Amino acid sequence: MTDTLREKLINGGRVLVDEGQGDYVWGHISARLSDNPNRFLMKPGCLGLEELTQDNIITVDIEGEKIAGDWPRHNEVYIHSEIMRARPDVMAVLHTHPEHAIAFSSLGKPLQAMSNDGTMFSAGVPVFSETTDLITDQPRGKSVAKVLGKGNAMILRNHGIVTAGRSVEEAVFLAIKLERACRIQLLAENAGGPKLFVKEEELAAKRARTNRGDSQGNAFSYLVRRWHLRCGCDVPKQYQATLENFDRSGYKGG
Repeated sequence: MTDTLREKLINGGRVLVDEGQGDYVWGHISARLSDNPNRFLMKPGCLGLEELTQDNIITVDIEGEKIAGDWPRHNEVYIHSEIMRARPDVMAVLHTHPEHAIAFSSLGKPLQAMSNDGTMFSAGVPVFSETTDLITDQPRGKSVAKVLGKGNAMILRNHGIVTAGRSVEEAVFLAIKLERACRIQLLAENAGGPKLFVKEEELAAKRARTNRGDSQGNAFSYLVRRWHLRCGCDVPKQYQATLENFDRSGYKGG
């Protein structure tokens, strides 16, 4: 089971880099161990998100201490440990530095529902503004968790984004969609500012449809396939484009 979770982390890192969210050796992703919720697997420091392997992923406890693995831990481990401490429902956390989200955060404007991506976050995206520096201790980690609250996505002002999901797939999906929403709004702002938005009465239904569990899983599987096809590698069996691997629960006719 741990090997399967490690494989999801490995593919999650690849997908994030493929979507432009790599930042050399910075940025990180974690996944809670379901059989030991006070421990989680995490990308180590010194490596890029796309360089994760079964052997270099480290294990960390809820206090942010590394308990297994040879590679060093990230200084910002407390983003992960404190969100997981505050939110038993969260099984995966990631923090990246996507360019459009960082640029958007400098505007001091709310994210608005002008696209499918923006609609996903129409209930509001909290912004952590206590510091623009790294989150390198437990008190700052607790502050990040407090600002996130019961949500699943947030912006660290002038720094990056954090997403928290019930799975690796959800955390990655949210990170990709949040960056796209910021990019689209920046395009509109650059063209004179948005004038038209998703209708208020359509927001809740549209948000629910866009952020379905099957959408998250199917998108993640596609992105894993894309990574492997670009590399000329065999697509892992569990991600191959077959009816058996496709979640049809959100589609008409099952």
